[in-house]
Amino acid sequence: MAVRNGMVDEDDEEEALFPGQDGLMLVPESDTPPHLRDLAAAAEIGDVDGLRRAVDNLNGSINEPVEDGDTVLHLTCLYGHLPCVQLLLERGACLEVKDEDGAIPLHDACAGGFAEIVQLLISGANDPECVKRMLESVDVEGDTPLHHAARGEHVDVIRLLLASGASPLKTNIYGKTPNELSDPDTEARRILEAAASAVACQ
Repeated sequence: MAVRNGMVDEDDEEEALFPGQDGLMLVPESDTPPHLRDLAAAAEIGDVDGLRRAVDNLNGSINEPVEDGDTVLHLTCLYGHLPCVQLLLERGACLEVKDEDGAIPLHDACAGGFAEIVQLLISGANDPECVKRMLESVDVEGDTPLHHAARGEHVDVIRLLLASGASPLKTNIYGKTPNELSDPDTEARRILEAAASAVACQ
């Protein structure tokens, strides 16, 4: 979108404006740096062609925060746009970059229950140590990606994380393990409790 210094370029006015209430045309407010706006917009709606163009024309780093400390990889993982995640990984997006809450893109994918993206991120790690760091990464509340998946009761993601080596015994800053974040009598709780018991018996 061509908004510079709060002004809309005349050539791009129709593209930048959108109808608000009562038919008034509004210019969207954004904290996103101007050189990253096209990148952020394409990531949020899952426009892989627009994202490719934005990356090709990017004057800066693909790992710069675009909004609220989130990188474009965080956004595509948050919204579940698999083709966009694939493109960003191909273009060198960092798997371990943290947002302002200390979360990495894997946290966002797990919170949304996007198993294919979770698999892609884990597979995209260049070595087992990177996978381990990602699985053990904690946000400001001490939550690992498994905590996020457990809270959402995303069974496929929980299984995938456990199979990849995530610890079911890790506690967050409130002293909660992932299984304590799932509702009782759910499949997610049963899987996590069984995993925790198996690790405790080793």
